[in-house]
Order: sequence, then structure tokens, then C-alpha cells
Amino acid sequence: MKVAVVKFEKTNKHYYFDINNLELKPRQWVVVNTIRGLELGTISGIKEIKAEELVAELKPVERIASEADLKGNFENEQLVEDVILTAKDLVVQNKLEMKVIDAEYTLDRKKLIIYFEADAKVDFRNLVKDLSSIYKTRIELRQVGARDGAKIIGGVGPCGLVLCCNTFIGEFDAVTIKMAKNQDISLNPTKISGSCGVLLCCIKYEDALYTELRENAPKKGSIVKYKDKEYKVIDENLLNQQVKISYQNEAIEILWVDNKDVVIK
Repeated sequence: MKVAVVKFEKTNKHYYFDINNLELKPRQWVVVNTIRGLELGTISGIKEIKAEELVAELKPVERIASEADLKGNFENEQLVEDVILTAKDLVVQNKLEMKVIDAEYTLDRKKLIIYFEADAKVDFRNLVKDLSSIYKTRIELRQVGARDGAKIIGGVGPCGLVLCCNTFIGEFDAVTIKMAKNQDISLNPTKISGSCGVLLCCIKYEDALYTELRENAPKKGSIVKYKDKEYKVIDENLLNQQVKISYQNEAIEILWVDNKDVVIK
């Protein structure tokens, strides 16, 4: 069966929807009904899947977005600027330990979602009452972690490019110090932490390659036989697939890949 893959701008996440007999094209704006209400998304593509892959019945794409839908979404985006400022003021008034980072309306404005960060559980019941009395709609406060917060706010990474989480990452993968060590990356926290304050997502990207290269490379400190002499491996360059070896006062760099003269002992 064919399904529509719809991407939501705020989260960069993709979900399946029933095509609903519509002529859908990639990058087309559509209106879909989610658990939060009517929302605007874009078609990432049409995908063929097996029915058994589905864990629940698909909701249909309601319609291809009209000019009125796009205008309404634009107006909603303008309105949330005031919502964020108001919510921040109310947080201060209610003396709550939380940081409001963003807000969004559903397309029909039947729900207002406010995103916040907090180090601990927050009792925001009075805040919800205050917001409901002002905006006359259903209020949902959603606590997000540091990585999700960075995804929502956006920014530029230490590489000079827009944050990966803000451009293409949907679901976050686990990133560990072990991965940084595996790639010989400096463990200086300022070097390996993103704007969210946790480990850079990009540390994950090349970890599998480094792991594969390490499995086949002579290990640092090991002994290799090269041209009838036994050398000690004193340094390595995994990406170039080179090792630096020494014998007495002689130190040379050699390529270990397909080098029949190198015998790993």
C-alpha cells in the first residue's frame, strides 16, 4: 500500500498518513489531523509499505493546503511571538523555575502548545489557568530536554553550519564519550559539546567507520613485522589507514591496507 510521508517543521519528524485519494507531490503543503488537532505539514514523499508494518490505523491527509490555510498558519506564527513574551512574564509572576522557549498554535487555534525547559518537575497549574483566561483556548505545556530545546530554537554549531537537529535530525541517537575516544577526539567539554550543552550529535556520524577501521588496523603499542624487522606501532592515522612504526632509532609511516609486507603479530 502507498502512504504519504508528512514532515512537521517544528520537530523535523516524519509520519505516515493515508493518501485519501489525493494527488500529492513532494514538498506540497497539506493539512492533517493529528492527536493535537489540525496541523500543517509538507509531503516528503509517497512510500510503498506493507500493511503489517503499521502499528495503528492511518489517519488521512485532510486536504492539500489552500491559500487560506497557509495564511492562517502565517498569522499563527505571528501571534505566538506575543504568546512567548506573555508566558515568560507569567512564569516570573508565578515564581516558577522554568524557561519558556517556544510556542505554537494548531492550525485551527483550538490548542496552544508552549514548550519549556526545566531542571525538575514544575507545578504549572496556575500558569495554565492564567494562559487559558488570556487566550481562550486549550493550553498544553510541554517540557522538553536540552537537545529538543536546541532543535526548536535553532542556531549555529561550532562547525559554522546550522545545527543538525534544526535541519534534518528527527529522532536523536545516543551519543557517548566512548564514541569520542574511539575517534581520538579531544575530550575537552567545550570541544565536544553542542549549544544544548550535551555531546555533539555529529560524534555519532563516523563512529561506525572508525570502529571498522580499528578492527583491521595494527593497534598502538603492538608489534608488527615489516620487511623482516619487528617494529612497534607508535602512532596511527585511521582515516588515512596509516600507522607510524619505529625500530631502534628509525621511525617511518606506512600504509597497512593491502600491504603484504606488514604482518600484525
